[in-house]
Amino acid sequence: MKAEKTNAARLLDAAGISYELVPYKVDEDHLEASHVAEQLGEDLDRVFKTLVLRGDRNGLFVCVIPGSMEVDLKVAARISGNKSCAMIHVKELLPLTGYIRGGCSPIGMKKPFPTFIHESALLWDTIYVSAGVRGLQLCIAPQTLIDFVGASIYPI
Repeated sequence: MKAEKTNAARLLDAAGISYELVPYKVDEDHLEASHVAEQLGEDLDRVFKTLVLRGDRNGLFVCVIPGSMEVDLKVAARISGNKSCAMIHVKELLPLTGYIRGGCSPIGMKKPFPTFIHESALLWDTIYVSAGVRGLQLCIAPQTLIDFVGASIYPI
């Protein structure tokens, strides 16, 4: 099955960055990373989820963490220069980022937000992140992703 190019993929193409688009079967009742990893036949720690949070001081920021983890809000607040933070409400996701739940990519959001990628990404030659739609992942070298989105590495 030929994967449709997403905005994230077009941005990577324009920058001459190498990646692979990997389709998977979507289950609307199971949008979590564990389902994606299972569909891809990959380790859950290699499939990263993109979370959008709002800090009390600095506004919106993004955490990209392994599928097996939950975001630690205290750590996320600290690394983003906030006193506290919370996940944004799912209904805010599309208007703020241009993406929907289960298809939120760290690449190509409506505006660039400060992005923090979990340090474990560097343990892999390549990692998976959403390509910007449900049913499609980007397989990319973690340092390439970090450099492209201007992310910081933190033990989130």
